[in-house]
Amino acid sequence: MLAQAASPADAQGAHDQTEAGSGQRGAVTNLPLPRYVSLKGNEGNARRGPSLSHRIDWVFRHAGMPLRVVAEFGHWRRVEDKDGAGGWVHYALLSGVRTALVTEDMLALRARPNPDADIVAQAESGAIVRLGECNRTWCQISGGGQRGWVPKTAIWGVDPDEIRD
Repeated sequence: MLAQAASPADAQGAHDQTEAGSGQRGAVTNLPLPRYVSLKGNEGNARRGPSLSHRIDWVFRHAGMPLRVVAEFGHWRRVEDKDGAGGWVHYALLSGVRTALVTEDMLALRARPNPDADIVAQAESGAIVRLGECNRTWCQISGGGQRGWVPKTAIWGVDPDEIRD
């Protein structure tokens, strides 16, 4: 949840990411692996394997939850959350809209990507926010009607070397 401070598509997410690491691409989509997506609805079953006949190992229950795609098979994507939990999720349950998870409690959102900039809002740990522009060390996030810049190290859902315009 974001609080105001006292003072004043499906592949879209993948196109914004730099190709770091192995440079591997998905066999189905030809998009970079790993890459980040988000959960489209309020619930998504993560299965042991890439079909409806496989057992459900995990259920994601937060719309917009950022997830990392690590593999593809047909209409299925192998995803992981911040803690590495996950499984195979049908692609229709995923969105290319980029979100992030706040990992630092009462995270200060700043007016500019600078540690000395004015604080415009604060975010609680666990808040799911929309991910905007990112430079080498800062990202712009928004949620709850608030918007500001935070250090990349204080959120999950963006790679350390990823630049977003």
